Amino acid sequence: MALIKALFPAGVLTWVVAGILGSQGMRGGMLMLERDTIDGYMFFWSWPLFLAATGLAWFIFSMLRD
Repeated sequence: MALIKALFPAGVLTWVVAGILGSQGMRGGMLMLERDTIDGYMFFWSWPLFLAATGLAWFIFSMLRD
């Protein structure tokens, strides 16, 4: 259950960080920023950042479990 809870904060963190870096023209280096388009809306995304943020959030949520 902690993994499912971790997906939302990881997605938000990835969207914000990739959006800030991508809008400044950075390629992200190891983050491998990608410019994606869904229904005409352009946004930046990074799968490595998403996976790292998911792991971090999963760890935090599992540690907070009673």
